[in-house]
Amino acid sequence: MRFDEGHESPDLIDRRAKGKGKGGSRMGGAGILALAPMLLRMGPVGIVIGVLLLGVSYLGGGIGGGTADDEKVGITQTTGASVAEEKEKHFAAFVLDDAQATWRMLFSRSGKRYESAKLVLYRDETSTACGFGQSATGPFYCPSDDKVYIDLAFNEELATRFGAKGDFTQAYVLAHEIGHHVQDLLGAAAMVKGFRKTQRDGETGANVRLELQADCFAGVWAHTTQKRGLLEEGDLEEALAAAAAVGDDRIQKQAGGRVSPESFTHGTSEQRARWFRAGFEHGAVDSCDTFSASGL
Repeated sequence: MRFDEGHESPDLIDRRAKGKGKGGSRMGGAGILALAPMLLRMGPVGIVIGVLLLGVSYLGGGIGGGTADDEKVGITQTTGASVAEEKEKHFAAFVLDDAQATWRMLFSRSGKRYESAKLVLYRDETSTACGFGQSATGPFYCPSDDKVYIDLAFNEELATRFGAKGDFTQAYVLAHEIGHHVQDLLGAAAMVKGFRKTQRDGETGANVRLELQADCFAGVWAHTTQKRGLLEEGDLEEALAAAAAVGDDRIQKQAGGRVSPESFTHGTSEQRARWFRAGFEHGAVDSCDTFSASGL
């Protein structure tokens, strides 16, 4: 993906200097998957939890923790960060800026106001308004503080564990999390609550539809990057491959267990790729109404 380091979001908070570094403990894929049923049982309507890639994608509800109010926002040099990691930081800042500018424009067209989210980069663990966050849970969005949390070490894990490589793979992950912020602004909790009341697949089905919609919203943003000539050859394929690589069915197979649709949190590989493509091809929010779709 073509990107310009001169166009980077001011909404980035870098906590990496506060982390424990590479020595922090990490949970293996099988251990994380074992937590999925428990996460799905964590009630109330304000909490919608899913496992993206290796962890939580949307973590709702104020369940303790807290955030620092005196942090520096914007691009700064982090002591001890490698050249490669600094490049990933700049790329994330560019994607954040571009994605939020896109949603600001789309909201404005429909007479709505877009409130920006912030991106927190951290190492190993961090406090959030949704509780304690760990890198083992993967990237996630907290609606209680309007922040996306990412440990950049996850990019390496994404490439080595799932074979999902390329910069647009990283862009897809961040765009998916920003998609959760968009959902929050559009009333995600109400959508989930309404769906659970009327559908037999209840909580699990609602979580899956929430996550697939975030994939579709990521595709809507990708659609605009193609229109503006930012996509390079192979970028779309990288995003589709990443979406397929992190389908619930594929993750469960990789962990050595049986495929259990009743424990799905994000949808199958085919569903994730399909809904990303739907957003990419149509470029419209209306094309992402997973809650009304009869089939996914």
